Amino acid sequence: MLKNPEDRRVRRSRKLLKQSLLELMKEKSFSDISVRDIAEGADMNRGTFYLHYSGTTELLRSIEADLLEELQALIDAHMQETVADGTVRPVLEPLLDFAVSHRETFAVLFAGSETSGFIQSLQQLICRSGAALVNSWFRPRDESQTVCYLSFLTWGAVGLLKEWFAQDMAMPREELLAAAQRMAEGSAAGLFSAGPE
Repeated sequence: MLKNPEDRRVRRSRKLLKQSLLELMKEKSFSDISVRDIAEGADMNRGTFYLHYSGTTELLRSIEADLLEELQALIDAHMQETVADGTVRPVLEPLLDFAVSHRETFAVLFAGSETSGFIQSLQQLICRSGAALVNSWFRPRDESQTVCYLSFLTWGAVGLLKEWFAQDMAMPREELLAAAQRMAEGSAAGLFSAGPE
């Protein structure tokens, strides 16, 4: 049975508006982008924009929420394997592949000062998802160690990804994965004085 054509139109319109905003954010600051700019870029009128979003900020937050939701689903899907494996690779690999497949979106969100909320939300997601993993592997003395470690990993991962994208992914994917895994495990060993059990 065919899905409701109206639902398809809504999804298509929202996708085009999101693409338009991301394209505009490559050229100018988010604060300089108007609803009219976005609507014109999506070949729509302003009225159609307002059928979907109340303004540019809600549209940007929707893009961020979509990414975070997909990242959470990936983490959830690979967490059990990661715990059993004793390394971060089972979850790191699909997350890297996801970032590569959404490279332009991540690059725009990492570059914009107005999108710093996205990085904070990303950090919160990693802290929520990683706390059980850290506790299982390292049994830290107190929660502050876990928070410090996961915050360090988040900012390190963002910086590593930004740099890799800036260098047009010149480092082979496998080398990047191995380096990220060594950094994650090395910092854990230094902080918790023991590797995964």
